[in-house]
Amino acid sequence: MLRLLILPFTPRFVALTLSVAGFLGCLVAAMGDWSSLFFLATLAFGALCVIGAHDLYQREHAILRAYPISAHLRFLLEHIRPELRQYFFEDNKDGRPFSRDKRAIVYQRAKMNIDKRPFGTEIDVYEEGFEWLRHSIAARPVSHEHFRTRVGAASCARPYDISLLNVSAMSFGALSGNAIRALNLGARKGEFAQDTGEGGFSPYHQESGGDIVWQIASGYFGCRTRAGAFDPEKFAALAASDQIKMIEVKLSQGAKPGHGGVLPAVKVSEEIARIRGVPMGEDCVSPAAHSAFSTPIELLQFLALLRGLSGGKPVGFKLCVGQPWEFLAICKAMLETGLHPDFIIIDGKEGGTGSAPLEFMDHIGMPMRDGLAFVHHALIGVGLRETIRIGAAGKIATAFDMARTLALGADWCNSGRGFMFALGCIQSLSCHTDRCPTGVATQDPSRARALVVSDKAERVRNFHRATLIALAELAAAAGLDHPSQFAPEHFCRRISPHEAASFADLYPAPAPGAFLAGEIDARFAAAWRRARADSFRPAQLVSA
Repeated sequence: MLRLLILPFTPRFVALTLSVAGFLGCLVAAMGDWSSLFFLATLAFGALCVIGAHDLYQREHAILRAYPISAHLRFLLEHIRPELRQYFFEDNKDGRPFSRDKRAIVYQRAKMNIDKRPFGTEIDVYEEGFEWLRHSIAARPVSHEHFRTRVGAASCARPYDISLLNVSAMSFGALSGNAIRALNLGARKGEFAQDTGEGGFSPYHQESGGDIVWQIASGYFGCRTRAGAFDPEKFAALAASDQIKMIEVKLSQGAKPGHGGVLPAVKVSEEIARIRGVPMGEDCVSPAAHSAFSTPIELLQFLALLRGLSGGKPVGFKLCVGQPWEFLAICKAMLETGLHPDFIIIDGKEGGTGSAPLEFMDHIGMPMRDGLAFVHHALIGVGLRETIRIGAAGKIATAFDMARTLALGADWCNSGRGFMFALGCIQSLSCHTDRCPTGVATQDPSRARALVVSDKAERVRNFHRATLIALAELAAAAGLDHPSQFAPEHFCRRISPHEAASFADLYPAPAPGAFLAGEIDARFAAAWRRARADSFRPAQLVSA
């Protein structure tokens, strides 16, 4: 009995007890003068009593039943935890997915503010994993050219000279219309390309006339039949646009490789239905796999079909590398058929401008550097590297990120979140909630209006230009005339407090055509034996 009498005064219930006491006290005091402040206090304490009573008897949250009223403070702190961490607790090198330093350098370059740092590096240069660029005593003059590389020179009637830095795949729907417009206007001003993402070639992409890489995924948005199959006529009609410079077939993406997607019917607006070519009132489905092909040979035949239908524009595919034998199967199909893509884009598992299931985001897919080196070396091994260009994406935001990626085998880089920061993204991690505070990743018109297209387009252009200037300075410091000359031997990684290894040792390349001569090292041997041109399944499982 004594325990029950004491219970209202324990820390668990004291907030409710004080609310009841306050309500009764203020009620008595207010009876003499209902116009006094006691009346307002009575209402306030009464509201707390109602909340406390609801907390005691609701069934959803155990913590509210055990700590009525006071437990709401936990939910408040949980809600503002990302902001508290970002604004008060993380240092310049903390922060995930991007550190405060990485975000700041993008903001500064986008605004053309001073992007220098004082008093030396904050990085522990003796910590395992630290990486650096080997400079040259014989530094070269800094180049002022707009660095580009040609894609499709060998097999295309309309090859494209792509910038070394471009906007990675981000769809209208994932980003707001204003964000897409600002990115495309910035791309036009800066003379680089914007990837549409799988959501289609929207009017927002077309408004400013910036160069476009049109991505086609398993939903075939913009070029599909009513049943969801690929429609060659619709594709040819849209691909004829002069604004579309290259065609990219998405096999998988870094954030959620092997995972399809569904946009519920209630979210399929008239605008999205029109852009994607899907019916209103039905779920918009992106299957996990393509219906237009199912084997490596069929993939290459599909790419050749798209090249012909587009009038000879460069056609390639994008993937996050999974099973090694599957990519080697594509290589064997190239050798068997004589068909090949004009380019391949490697998306690292660390990529992800949208949302994804935690298990996919954290534990599925090969990281960009490993995937890039694997594909680069595989193409060298089969003698096709000089024919096929490679792009790469995965947390690229600075010139050092670009230089390191080029050294590992890429011909150009794509950046998604880097350009989102240039638009004003503050890494609030609310992309999946439709409540983006800066109007970048939302379809809410009241939020999207916060993003002023003309202002942000200039920042997009500035970020691109300043990052390429920094890249030119790095190349010159390394004794190079062009960033394409970066090679693995230019970079080192610390592997212990007293040891470091060059990328040339960490990522050894095969001799050109080595696989054709039967000279296959241990990294590729098992997967090469299991790969076959007529199936993505490993050889011993095909008949299972």
